Amino acid sequence: MMSELKKTPLNDYYREVGAKLVDFGGWEMPVQFTSIIDEHNAVREDVGIFDVSHMGEFKVTGSEAVDFLNYALTNDVSKLKVNRAQYTTICNEDGGVIDDLLIYRLDDNTFFLVPNAGNKDTDYEWLTKIDGYDVEISDESDDYAVIAIQGPNSRAMVQKHVDEDLSEMKMFDAKQNVSLAGHDVLLSQSGYTGEDGFEIYMKPDSLEELWKLFKDDGATECGLGARDTLRLEAGLPLHGQDLSPEITPIEARIGFAVNANKDKFIGSDILKDQKANGAPRRLSAFEMTGKGIPRTDYEVFDTEGNKVGYVTSGTKSPSSGKAIGFALVDTDFYEDDKEFIVKVRKREIPAQFVKNFK
Repeated sequence: MMSELKKTPLNDYYREVGAKLVDFGGWEMPVQFTSIIDEHNAVREDVGIFDVSHMGEFKVTGSEAVDFLNYALTNDVSKLKVNRAQYTTICNEDGGVIDDLLIYRLDDNTFFLVPNAGNKDTDYEWLTKIDGYDVEISDESDDYAVIAIQGPNSRAMVQKHVDEDLSEMKMFDAKQNVSLAGHDVLLSQSGYTGEDGFEIYMKPDSLEELWKLFKDDGATECGLGARDTLRLEAGLPLHGQDLSPEITPIEARIGFAVNANKDKFIGSDILKDQKANGAPRRLSAFEMTGKGIPRTDYEVFDTEGNKVGYVTSGTKSPSSGKAIGFALVDTDFYEDDKEFIVKVRKREIPAQFVKNFK
């Protein structure tokens, strides 16, 4: 028997406005409100809002919180200042990515972790099984709802409703106990679109009022479809496709999230070696030069017909009109601008590596 999908506090509202709902990581979430292209363009040109309340939230506290997190995660938590966030990963002993997440330092010994929705329970079980540290780990996901407000005009829109000066906030800055239209929130300068913007953590009963506040200000309601096209254009990986327990952060080219100067951490033997000597595979951006849209798991071949990898993510870019994607390929095969073949169903379509999507 299938378990019932989890719902955010906006679920009834989604039904009222006729949003298209899908199963995403065990949550019933909107994939689009009007059209993916319109929502995508709103974020690139103006302001879009996303309900990301499906994300998890953990607190880690205790006198040994830094030591614990430095062993459990790949980045160096000791370098994280209060009211700053850091991108990091949880890896297994083989260096594969169990999850990628943001971690915030709320005070010297209190940290706030934001795992992906579909990995939350796995992450919590993994972290709580690590012994030998004086820490307390609590899953506080039910206590939070989250709005992501993204786009070139998002900062001005949020600024209208807070007394704090947001002009100096930079990527991964955070402010605690901010009053936003009378609601107590954690405000983070972060997002998953490649645009300026904020993620706003609040009590679940604040979500609908703040959502409608931004909508009435002119923000476009956006779903998971635009979230995916935006993040792929920005070159940001998605766990479950570009990242997985079988793909290391070095292979996925997020080596900046792995601090090889730390002492031992989970997966460190392999990750330190790959960071120093290279990884056997690399996640590589590409564009289709022939007609066809790449999709996850499509096979990649060299021009002589030898398989060299597979597509992890692909779409048609609303901004450029080009078909773009990520492919995990043999490191020895990759060269800038190199041509290769993507097998789209039974057709062999030419493609070319690019440094970034334009």
